[in-house]
Amino acid sequence: MTRAYFGTDGIRGTANKYPMTPEVAMRVGLAAGKRFMSADDRRHLVVIGKDTRLSGYMLEPALTAGFTAAGMDVVLFGPLPTPAVAMLTRSLRADLGVMLSASHNKFADNGIKLFGPDGYKLSDAEEIEIEHLMDGALDRHLAEPDKLGRARRIDDAQARYVEIVKATFPKGLTLKGLRVVIDGANGAAYRVAPVALYELGAEVIKIGIDPDGFNINQEVGSTDTRALKDAVHKYRADIGIALDGDADRVAIVDEKGQTIDGDQLMALIAKSWKERGALTKPGIVATLMSNLGLERYLKGLSLKLERTQVGDRYVTEAMRAKGYNVGGEQSGHIILSDFSTTGDGLLAALQVLAVIVQSGKPASEVCRLFEPVPQVLENVRYEKGKADPLTAASVKDAIKAAEERLNGKGRLLVRKSGTEPLVRIMAEGDDEALVRDVVGGVRDAVRAAAKAA
Repeated sequence: MTRAYFGTDGIRGTANKYPMTPEVAMRVGLAAGKRFMSADDRRHLVVIGKDTRLSGYMLEPALTAGFTAAGMDVVLFGPLPTPAVAMLTRSLRADLGVMLSASHNKFADNGIKLFGPDGYKLSDAEEIEIEHLMDGALDRHLAEPDKLGRARRIDDAQARYVEIVKATFPKGLTLKGLRVVIDGANGAAYRVAPVALYELGAEVIKIGIDPDGFNINQEVGSTDTRALKDAVHKYRADIGIALDGDADRVAIVDEKGQTIDGDQLMALIAKSWKERGALTKPGIVATLMSNLGLERYLKGLSLKLERTQVGDRYVTEAMRAKGYNVGGEQSGHIILSDFSTTGDGLLAALQVLAVIVQSGKPASEVCRLFEPVPQVLENVRYEKGKADPLTAASVKDAIKAAEERLNGKGRLLVRKSGTEPLVRIMAEGDDEALVRDVVGGVRDAVRAAAKAA
């Protein structure tokens, strides 16, 4: 079923433009409040966190108005990572959790992510229910005057999260002696990440920890590691850690300044957890985007790579359905269900640091476990509201021709982004020249179709 508001990661768009407007935020509050309030007389609670975007100041009160008007009490966390909101939704026994963030996007965008009382992102069916409730008149779900909700802020949410994350680090280990650069992306983890690393013993160098409402993910963070690499070199650090705007993904740079992606991190964690008997099943879950090199490496460890469609929520759903406790995405969303219900960049980084400490070896030796096969990714932007370029006959023919050329020598994946008006074209295989040529052919076809639409 086509959804009007929700994409693969909540509702997202440019701030103050539909659908990321105060009115839509208020409708979300009213509709989700109605959906998650039970018939009993107890007080119902929703918790709300946000990153550091300027538009958070606009959307947070609009959501609060909707929830309180529906009769739900609201607890406001202020700036806090997405995984922390998921954790505290369960910890505070809330009926619903909300995170205001557009993750790795620039400041002009924002988004609304919803978590159920179990701390997991809502299912497609639950989001569709909320959409149906959102489209009615604004006065449909209003509580009686004596049933209105109350809103309050709590000051210890960040400290609670720091303690939860620190508790996932193996007992008896310390980061003492490690010089770590942490890049907070001027986002949600700008306070908590440096504190957690320092309290575990590391010498911490901080960058990307001065948010001003506009500079989230701006030349910092997991999607732009240039500043992190410079800092690692400048301070002769042992490792660099970059989070994104809401801290649910991570990128790591070793002491040589080389980036280590999510596939390598999943391989490292899977190997470590297998050796200590911590894997619940002999394998991990990743998406169609993960490199073939990861699949081959895991096979050598007698571990299976279970693939899902792109999106960390689909990884989580597969993990829950099939009993895996490690999963993630090449982009750095790492989900460790023993500790968290969603991707947590800081938590994943601590697991990597634990392996480095135990090995006594540098990050460049510990974190590179396989040679990735050549993989090429290109994005083609199209105009919203116009014809879907993937429906064009010329594009379908180009995809068919590309698949015939690969013919068992690699993989091709062509898909629309769930959060932006982009067509993503990815191919991989042992013959890099063939892979680049195949991607270029499909890219040109998609561009032509998008222009003609």
